[in-house]
Amino acid sequence: MLRLYDTARRELIQLTPGTPEQVTVYVCGPTVYDDPHLGHGRLAVVFDTLRRTLERLVAPVRFVSNITDIDDKIVDRAAREGVTPPAIAERYESRWWDAIDALGVRRPTVAPHASEWLDAMVALIERLVDRGHAYMTKNGVYLSVDHVPDYGLLKHQALEELRAGARVEVDDAKRSPLDFALWKTVESDAYGFATSLGYGRPGWHTECVAMSTELLGSTFDLHGGGMDLVFPHHENERAQASLLDMGFAQHWVHNAFVELEGEKMSKSLGNTFGLHDAIASAGGRVVRLAYLRAHYRSPVELTTTTLEQAAAQLARLDSQAGAGDARAAEPADLEEFDAALADDLDTPAALAVMAEAARAARSAALAGESALANRRRAALAAMLETLGLPVPPRASIPSEVTALVAERDHAKRDRDFARADALRAEIAALGYQVRDTPNGPEILPA
Repeated sequence: MLRLYDTARRELIQLTPGTPEQVTVYVCGPTVYDDPHLGHGRLAVVFDTLRRTLERLVAPVRFVSNITDIDDKIVDRAAREGVTPPAIAERYESRWWDAIDALGVRRPTVAPHASEWLDAMVALIERLVDRGHAYMTKNGVYLSVDHVPDYGLLKHQALEELRAGARVEVDDAKRSPLDFALWKTVESDAYGFATSLGYGRPGWHTECVAMSTELLGSTFDLHGGGMDLVFPHHENERAQASLLDMGFAQHWVHNAFVELEGEKMSKSLGNTFGLHDAIASAGGRVVRLAYLRAHYRSPVELTTTTLEQAAAQLARLDSQAGAGDARAAEPADLEEFDAALADDLDTPAALAVMAEAARAARSAALAGESALANRRRAALAAMLETLGLPVPPRASIPSEVTALVAERDHAKRDRDFARADALRAEIAALGYQVRDTPNGPEILPA
């Protein structure tokens, strides 16, 4: 089974799905008003790796991750550019998919758009109003957080502490500074939707409650996101669900930030670095590995240096992977790898197992133990696949190199070892190495 750190419980838990046939997961997706930055990329890679691990160790996953295409930031950008909000959302959603495809992130089972679930959102808000947990004002509909007995659970602060430290917009219509908008009333000439709640737009926190529960049921296994979403977004999702007697997320998992020079990266701080830029510079597989070199609950720093280190590490792994029969992978390697991932998704430990498998495969090949080398290489290829880093198809070896290898083989048979050594040097100068095995010479990238 798999152990994960539950933000609400502040402890490692053993993840046991509600039904043994499937794990249900909801991860908050992007608000599509700008290009994604490296922090967004880490979120996508972490939860894609968790999804792959769950499927390997637990059960198939129904993975839902939304697209927030209704938001004030989208509306504001559309106004600045003189286009419609849907045009902005469509543009940057396309940029999002381009980036996560390049990172090897699998598409969600379902990727709901907020704009497609307005009826469910309105119905959810009406139920909260009918129960007396939400109230209508001239500015919209707000939820009374005083009605939530354990409000602050995810942040591990009591309501009074949160109220004392609240930094929220002044709104005289609100009964409490922590009350949050479920529906925002807007002017008739602004972008909005005509509903029984009036003309306006849904609140961000309500969007995710409606979509997650409609697609996964009122109780599901795991809710994920970045640490920046713990409060207020996830706390406010949980508040609505609890007031409607939903089981909602049974466990909460959050990944840490990407840092630049030791400081959290965020758009609000103005220190973001484009995900597309990093992918164009280093390649999607390298960026993905750079994220996985750090534990998901620890900050990760992405710089030119760390990307170069990840590229070198990936080249070492690739050079040994993929040459063996996947059906004959070394069991001990896979067992150790699985144990690392089962321990709170410990990708650094898993990568250490992979590094050792690569070293062992090389040593076995040099010692003429081709069967063992192939088992280690097959295990390494399987581990790379699980981490979303499948080995790319081998480039065809140039005919010049194969000719030199054949000539060297003849020189060895003729016991002309000086000539054989000289030919090995020529092969190395062309970027390849040759290994002698009982089955003949093997050509690999240098």
